[in-house]
Amino acid sequence: MENVDIMLEPVQAFLHQIAGFLPKLALAIGVLLAGWMLAKLARFAIIKGLRAINFNILTERAGLEDFLDHGGIQTDTTGIIALLIYWLVILAALIIAFNSLGLTYITGLLGEVVLFVPKVIVALLILAFGAYFARFVGNAVVTYSKNIAIQDSDLLGKLAQYAIMTFVVLVALDQVNVGGDIVRQSFLIILAGVVFALALAFGLGGKDAAAELIDRWWPGRRKDGGD
Repeated sequence: MENVDIMLEPVQAFLHQIAGFLPKLALAIGVLLAGWMLAKLARFAIIKGLRAINFNILTERAGLEDFLDHGGIQTDTTGIIALLIYWLVILAALIIAFNSLGLTYITGLLGEVVLFVPKVIVALLILAFGAYFARFVGNAVVTYSKNIAIQDSDLLGKLAQYAIMTFVVLVALDQVNVGGDIVRQSFLIILAGVVFALALAFGLGGKDAAAELIDRWWPGRRKDGGD
């Protein structure tokens, strides 16, 4: 009889472990189900809220929707933000569920992802408002240039828009810690190279072209100077 009890001890210990684990598993499953329903509700609320404040119109005017459409993405910026919120809630539910099961290593990895998702959302918002502002400034430059009779107004507007968009993209990349100093330094090197090349072109071999360009942008400048 004692031998039988000795043989059954591991089985009894295993059954006790299962009995203690089942409530934790049930709690984890309940948390996941609640998190899934909350995530769907949050996605629905975000889509309705952003569309209520015409955020989708802002991103459409900023050109982000055309960019996504050309990239083959079937949703708009509002849908992407709502999807990120959805997964943020799902990940939070997973962290709670795994933590209740004692899987702290997995919760640590998921915690890092949860901290990264808000940065992506902020980067998207920066791109949306930055692209809208860049297009607004570009259109303002075009309108102002045409009002004062400067030719190549469209070119000047595009240059202003792309300059602002470059800065906006750098800020967005810095928000998600992509590239960092390497991206900024590369941009500054390229910008310095372009400026240096233009300076050489105008200074060494482009005097006539520069004078012609100035006459096109300010038609009355040489005439006034001659008087």
